[in-house]
Amino acid sequence: MFLLNFSHPLTPPQRARLEELAAQEVTRVIEVKTQIDTQAELAPQVVALADACALSPQEWQSEQILVLPPALNFAAVALMAELHGRMGYFPAMVRTRPIPNALPPQYEIAEIVNLQGMRERARGRR
Repeated sequence: MFLLNFSHPLTPPQRARLEELAAQEVTRVIEVKTQIDTQAELAPQVVALADACALSPQEWQSEQILVLPPALNFAAVALMAELHGRMGYFPAMVRTRPIPNALPPQYEIAEIVNLQGMRERARGRR
């Protein structure tokens, strides 16, 4: 399974928790430095983020991919649209959450969200 990380690098405990939730090993982590210029057009920046993963069309369509999206909401939404176009479906998303009362602030892996499953269930509510 590949992890496309558009956020902060994972700590060893975070990675272990991710693999536990996924019930499989993360075989490749692609760290993508994500810095959005809010004064520039968003779409080309998001295309560049996806391009930075350096995956082939075959890999986009055949590998098991998890995405840890950027924290900036509009960048995350646009990135998911770009990835859907490349993959043909919505990838699973890793959600983090703050650990209460941790100093300095720390985050844990909260869940893996099956976005394609959410989409399919939502179609029944049209």
